[in-house]
Amino acid sequence: MANKTLGLESNLYEYLQQVSVREAEVLKQLRQETEKHPMSIMQIAPEQGQFMALLVQLMGAKKTLDIGVFTGYSALVVALALPPDGQIIACDVDEETTKIAQKFWEKAGVSHKIDLRLAPALETLDQLITEGQNNTFDFAFIDADKSNYDNYYEKALWLVKPGGLIAIDNVLWGGKVADSEIKDNRTQKIRNLNKKLHQDPRIILSLVPIADGLTLALKK
Repeated sequence: MANKTLGLESNLYEYLQQVSVREAEVLKQLRQETEKHPMSIMQIAPEQGQFMALLVQLMGAKKTLDIGVFTGYSALVVALALPPDGQIIACDVDEETTKIAQKFWEKAGVSHKIDLRLAPALETLDQLITEGQNNTFDFAFIDADKSNYDNYYEKALWLVKPGGLIAIDNVLWGGKVADSEIKDNRTQKIRNLNKKLHQDPRIILSLVPIADGLTLALKK
């Protein structure tokens, strides 16, 4: 995992940020707060957040999923890009990190857009499917436990409407997926999902080498 784009020399990465990233002050403050957390590397890079916000605005998205909240940066950057009546259903199990998220959502004035579901994400997704919310979401972002990535993808594919977009984080996994000698469970799960997506006729695919690798799957 990485909280900045892989493979760029530090001076080039700094230049990219200087001429590209337009980060709202509240997002910057959230990143600074998250840096104090021992797992701060789990937070998405600001350039990735900005890219996701651009996609959401291009699509005219109103209803989105955030699968894996951590301290709330991905939900916040999307919420800021949504219209006033936009909605995010955010899935996580960690009460402590999501308290940080809620604090900054409130500070940004977007908490009314975000419905936090503190439960295993698969349970929340199954509930949404049971409620008949299939084909109603415009956008879904998957950034939770890697062992369930394929399951999250399949549930999101049910919930996202045709023409909707699923974004999947960490698909380059710090370069481990390209090293055949690395065979731990999480690496294998991501590697297998990448292969599956490459052959999946249900989507239009692009893997973007931003941050730790972001797959974009447009549902046909």
